[in-house]
Amino acid sequence: MTYLSQLRTAAKEILDEALSGVNAEDAVRRAVQFTGSHFSVCDIPVNARSIYAVAIGKAALSMSYALEQTLGQFFTGGVLVGPSPNLAQAEWLSKSRWNWYVGGHPLPSRESLSAAADAVGLLQRANRERGPILFLISGGGSAMMEWPATANITLNDLQHANRVLVNCGASISEINSVRRAFSAIKAGKLAARAPNCDQITLIISDVSQGEEYNVASGPTMRPAPEAPNASEVMTRYNLRSQLPATIVEAVDSPREFQVGSDSMRKQLVLLSNEDALCVAAVAAQKRGYTVEIARDISDQPVAGGVEQLMARLGQLRLKERSGGLVCLISGGEFACPVRGNGIGGRNLETALRLTMCHADSSSKDQFVALCAGTDGIDGNSPAAGAIVDSTTIDRAKAIGLDAGDCLRRSDAYSFFAALGDAITIGPTGTNVRDLRILLTTGIRPE
Repeated sequence: MTYLSQLRTAAKEILDEALSGVNAEDAVRRAVQFTGSHFSVCDIPVNARSIYAVAIGKAALSMSYALEQTLGQFFTGGVLVGPSPNLAQAEWLSKSRWNWYVGGHPLPSRESLSAAADAVGLLQRANRERGPILFLISGGGSAMMEWPATANITLNDLQHANRVLVNCGASISEINSVRRAFSAIKAGKLAARAPNCDQITLIISDVSQGEEYNVASGPTMRPAPEAPNASEVMTRYNLRSQLPATIVEAVDSPREFQVGSDSMRKQLVLLSNEDALCVAAVAAQKRGYTVEIARDISDQPVAGGVEQLMARLGQLRLKERSGGLVCLISGGEFACPVRGNGIGGRNLETALRLTMCHADSSSKDQFVALCAGTDGIDGNSPAAGAIVDSTTIDRAKAIGLDAGDCLRRSDAYSFFAALGDAITIGPTGTNVRDLRILLTTGIRPE
């Protein structure tokens, strides 16, 4: 095995360990404890009779399975909306106490609307019985469950609005501020439909720490006072002329739906991007790397973020004067506006920009970078991301690939698929943002 091959293998192994460390099913099993007739969630005691649940997002299948297996007969029933189940999951669901839906993503679908209507019905039933409710919330849920704030907003309006929002280059916090304004279930409005019930929300977070109200646009949580203003976001990104008139009207005339309650309300984060970063760092250290986690390089615009990563990697190399192995790790989600009609996503584009930046530097060092979404799906591609190295651009030129052209057309997946460097792992059942792993060697003193 060549030295470059060893770096590539190490990057993939570090990703694998990080994904194992943020397993959503394991996280729920650790959080939910049931012994005899005593039931607790993260040491919070819960009345065990008639337990209801609503699961939303890319980790919904994993979280729901673990919850039902843990609660057994004390789980009364729930509504689940998530990605398409595999064969084993479909078999379990057919025998489970969940009403389940395959929600739309990245655009809401009729199933998204049906799931919302069913969830509201379930919460009304739980409210009459005063049964405790567990909400299992993970990223991707903003589109998977939806109900419009006004009757004149159509499904086509919802789909068009989401398409414009995810492609405009705004941050997820800015996007969700607009989504909340035209939704009847986001920003805590879903949970508010069961004011008589104790509620605990378990979150697999795909947002920055402290912004958990943005996960699935916060069906059980109101946004913080400092959250972006939806009308201002529309103006900042010139969205008023691009969004349907019904959506703009709903944003400019928000309708509050908040019912007072004395019942318990708890929100608990089970997993986050920080967990993935820390597991990845330990995995790299075990392999002999000097590791730095660049927590400050997280949510920047993709071009600037890539420049910062390469500069930070250079600084790390200078610190490792023995010429040993170094590893720079970062997470978050770079803002990555779509410019063309190609196939790709922010991780694929980040990887492409990293290898182009390395090639432009004329550096002769051995270099590997792996960029992947922890949910297993990047943008509109079938890949989680891609792996690049110091030979990527030369290999691409040898088969007639133009990296710059692929970048301009937002077609990074086609570039990496042709090279065999796309990371294709399928849906992982978790979702804690992205992971970027950069490996190289330190600089020996002359």
